[in-house]
Amino acid sequence: MFLQKIKRKDSGILLYGITPPKAETAAEKVAAIAERTLTRLYPLDIDALVVYDVQDESARTAEERPFPFSNALDPFKFASEHLQSLQTPKIIYRPAGKFTKEELAQWLQDLTDNKFYPVFVGLPTPDYKVKTSLKEAYEVWSKHQENSVVGAVTIPERHAVLGDEDKRIIDKMNSGVSYFISQCIFNIEYARETMEALTATCKTSGIEMPTLIFTLTVCGSAKTLHFMEWLGIHIPDNLKEELATADNTVEKSVNIALNIATELIEYCSSNNIPFGFNIESVAIRKEEIEASIFLVNKIGEMLREKGLRAEISQQENGFNHVGIPDVVSES
Repeated sequence: MFLQKIKRKDSGILLYGITPPKAETAAEKVAAIAERTLTRLYPLDIDALVVYDVQDESARTAEERPFPFSNALDPFKFASEHLQSLQTPKIIYRPAGKFTKEELAQWLQDLTDNKFYPVFVGLPTPDYKVKTSLKEAYEVWSKHQENSVVGAVTIPERHAVLGDEDKRIIDKMNSGVSYFISQCIFNIEYARETMEALTATCKTSGIEMPTLIFTLTVCGSAKTLHFMEWLGIHIPDNLKEELATADNTVEKSVNIALNIATELIEYCSSNNIPFGFNIESVAIRKEEIEASIFLVNKIGEMLREKGLRAEISQQENGFNHVGIPDVVSES
């Protein structure tokens, strides 16, 4: 189970990340989207499903947003009402600063009741009036620590600029955070530099390394590439050139992600860093969604070949012998 793997600091953890439907989506269409999502998710050998909280980050930069922003459904509401037939644990993102301590306390209780796990994130704009600081949010969560784990986000690009990501991670670990999910990784050097700094700081402080979960994603077009850069993801020039000139951008991006995964598996295994991967699927194009499914399955296979994941039967993965989900959705 995800909870035990994080507490034991197991390597080879595998997550799959999605976004909820848009807020204005009609109820019957939300149900249809959920059913299609479940059909894709049932066969996957993953430890948890990440459901993102979509935030408008337009105020973060003066550059025009490549895609117009649309509010999405609340991730906890979507997961609890529409994805409960998937017995895989859910990880729910939430910007803690938007809510009071009382609201967070109730939300965390609801998560615990559903066997979901929180990842607290910062606010998308620096001028937002904070109702609860991240430190306070972790204190509210602490009452659940025996039966839960709390995650946070790490951004290698931030370390490349400020050089303090290791200290940010340690501060959050001191508040109870035990695993970190990265921003999408395209610059392997930034990831290595962050890990090197974190390893040194943990050694100096006499504490164990946290579990690092690296997010990989599929890029299907030049516009998606531009959007990733707008979000602050650094894509090295050679990879941008490869994606821009590829006959099949989706296929090329999958190969890039697999190469990055191979390097990260080798680095983390050699340096005794507990690690895993989060395969992000936030596109709506069928080709990109199918590519993300291929990617999560392929990386799972790579991890099994390294002895980091156990082989599982269909029955263990929530399927019976004819491949039909054992649990019927109640949504």
